[in-house]
Amino acid sequence: MESHILTRRTFMRIVGCSAATAFCPSLLKAGQTRKPNVVIIYADDLGYGDVGCYGATEVKTPNIDRLASQGLRFTNAHSSSATCTPSRYAMLTGEYPWRKRGTGVLPGSAAMIISPGRTTLPSIMQRAGYTTGVVGKWHLGLGDGNVDWNGQIKPGPLEIGFDYCFLIPATGDRVPCVYVENRHVVGLDSSDPIQVSYGKSIGNEPTGKDHPELLKMHPSHGHNQTIVNGISRIGYMSGGKAARWVDEDMADTITDKAKAFIEKHKQEPFFLYFSTHDIHVPRVPHPRFVGESGLGPRGDAIVQFDWCVGQILETLERLGLVEDTLVIFTSDNGPVVDDGYKDQAVEKLNGHTPSGPLRGGKYSAFDAGTRIPFVVRWPGRVKKGTSDALACQIDFLSSMASLTGQKLAAEDAPDSINILDALLGDSPAGRDHLVEHAGTLSLIRGNWKYIAPSRGAKMSRMTNIELGNDPQPQLYDLKNDLGEKHNVAEDHPDIVAEMAAMLQKIRQQDRSR
Repeated sequence: MESHILTRRTFMRIVGCSAATAFCPSLLKAGQTRKPNVVIIYADDLGYGDVGCYGATEVKTPNIDRLASQGLRFTNAHSSSATCTPSRYAMLTGEYPWRKRGTGVLPGSAAMIISPGRTTLPSIMQRAGYTTGVVGKWHLGLGDGNVDWNGQIKPGPLEIGFDYCFLIPATGDRVPCVYVENRHVVGLDSSDPIQVSYGKSIGNEPTGKDHPELLKMHPSHGHNQTIVNGISRIGYMSGGKAARWVDEDMADTITDKAKAFIEKHKQEPFFLYFSTHDIHVPRVPHPRFVGESGLGPRGDAIVQFDWCVGQILETLERLGLVEDTLVIFTSDNGPVVDDGYKDQAVEKLNGHTPSGPLRGGKYSAFDAGTRIPFVVRWPGRVKKGTSDALACQIDFLSSMASLTGQKLAAEDAPDSINILDALLGDSPAGRDHLVEHAGTLSLIRGNWKYIAPSRGAKMSRMTNIELGNDPQPQLYDLKNDLGEKHNVAEDHPDIVAEMAAMLQKIRQQDRSR
């Protein structure tokens, strides 16, 4: 008997056919008929001052700089948070991460924090007829909180709109140190099952704490549990030896997977979220990049990341897809130098300033925590140059819905604003205001930035980064004081009161869109 039950993917493809007809022809160049592919290249911990097109002189990033010269470089673009998990959550869901419990930096054993069935960035691309893929760092949880790493792992990316995934499950410094392709660990030997714990030690694997003599890179703080590939990690892991990654090969592995996805889907519109590991710790670049920067492993990881960007761009060129592809390059949050390993990142800065002219860094409420490199290229459609429009990664969802001719439901993407005109360079204006998330919340509107009072530590003892916490309100004029050196709250009590009230209203409501 013929079944009348549609699979979710079949349904999305049917819906996609309808959405495809709604694609706005005015967005295309003369003679162009296919919808643009969309590629997001997402760096990890890459700072505003870490690349050449944003002022770096001590480290070379020719591929990123070339991308910027061919597209639109944003100077006031932000991630949603000063740390990784919440930024990724916001980008994929269009919801401020501080609205949802459990969106802090996750352990490698965490349950997936994006609920299957909700509208996401990949699901709206899927509805528009795109084939969707994510390659690289995930760090949004997998499964229901009790993952069997030796069997089928779900829910995961395939349950929220991705057709394909090849994942670093959490981070490079957290177990499990294996890749997951679609719903299974890659290369797993069933006779050597994986166990993972973030509580007590399991198995008899050596730890960095007990066996420092086995380490090729030593921790500076934390990161002293199970040793994998001569590097001790956060968390305990046993088994899965045949499946464990080699850090030095990670950039090659995930870049090859991203290139293969593009190659496979070159004849159809595709959406690729390429989420690199670099320049997150542990910084263990491939030997061909070691020593290339003169800044130690952190600088070499920047060079390696730039190579990854170049590989994606060259693949698009080789396949004749440059004119048909919207490329967005950005980072999940600001920079951190010493983030847990003795890799000489501090000692070998050699005048390099990862935050550029900004104050703070990763984890910080100051702007270096969330103001990040951000470049958009679509030859012949995106205007070349520089934009100071206020933009945020949380806006990708609404903007891509607009790009593909879709209307979001009222409950979708509660904080995502359609800034497509700004992304294309058609308008100098982006969003009206933005809430930034670190230990406390901040509000940017116009030239003003208000940081809400908080009683946390002012300086991170481990990373030596100013966190931006203060029991008194802070107000900065970003037009005249980009480095947030002068708190002018006492001089403008009316602006402080207005912005504090606005931030409180946004917090109390369940949406800002």
